[in-house]
Amino acid sequence: MMQVQNVSVYISSLFLTLLIVVAVSCGGEKENNGTQTNENLMVIITPSHDNPFFKAEADAAEKRAQELGYETLKLSHEGDLVRQDQLIDKAIANGAAALILDNAGADASVTAVEKATNAGVPVFLIDREINATGIAVAQLVSNNYQCARSAAEEFVNAMGEEGRYVELVGKESDTNAQIRSQGFNEILDQYPVMEQVARQSANWSQSEGYTKTETILQAHPDIEGVLSGNDTMALGAASALRTSGKEDVIVVGIDGSPDAIEAIKEGRMHATVLQPAVKMATSAVEQADEYIQTGESQHQEKQLFNCELITAENADQFGLFRRLEEE
Repeated sequence: MMQVQNVSVYISSLFLTLLIVVAVSCGGEKENNGTQTNENLMVIITPSHDNPFFKAEADAAEKRAQELGYETLKLSHEGDLVRQDQLIDKAIANGAAALILDNAGADASVTAVEKATNAGVPVFLIDREINATGIAVAQLVSNNYQCARSAAEEFVNAMGEEGRYVELVGKESDTNAQIRSQGFNEILDQYPVMEQVARQSANWSQSEGYTKTETILQAHPDIEGVLSGNDTMALGAASALRTSGKEDVIVVGIDGSPDAIEAIKEGRMHATVLQPAVKMATSAVEQADEYIQTGESQHQEKQLFNCELITAENADQFGLFRRLEEE
């Protein structure tokens, strides 16, 4: 009788072992909290593709990922934190092997990035960093401080180191807006005869850049320059100045957008500073691929990409957020 029981126990134990082996084998190579990872899927989430900068980075990331053999899912959170959260849930549910993200807010996005990371989806941030480290695998951003100082130095030179000017600031809650304004003013403060008569946020918007400049002109019709935190606001300011018959006012922006480059060629803007959107996006995808293949990153988390000054003298050398020679 004891022998029969021992055989029965042995068979039961063997059956249980087989069940465990089968369960592990059917579970996929990796799992994200119970969700099987699709190691061939890369999800790309950025702000609105109506903005040429964000469209360029999304398209560049998609193109490079597909060149490396990945399926891609390209989405936009439209600057909405709730939508961003929903899209990250979608990436997790689809078992994304990696997430390329231009986030919707430096502070508010920390939890969303953490959620993806905890679910086993490595996150590679582009363009905008978050106010936390050790959560994303990498944060690839423009050197906004260098970018702003370069713009401000050109602005001062164009103004002849004196004159009344306006600063248009991006969204106040955006880290990039704060860093750019700091970089501007560290340069401008060195020139006591440069007088800032107004400083207003136009929220990265061209329409607000127009209306804010229009309003400022009513109070300060003799301004000689507008220094803008991005090209979109600068283009709005340039349109308002043209409408008011003040096309001799110096306008400098940041981004290196195709519209700004065209405005520089036409004399409606003086200069811009190129943010290398395409280079950041493609680098993020390449680093994500490396991480997927090896399970580790060979790069430091915070990575800064320097910007390039664009004026009428070299405007023909630049294309869609990159040097033409890089295409």
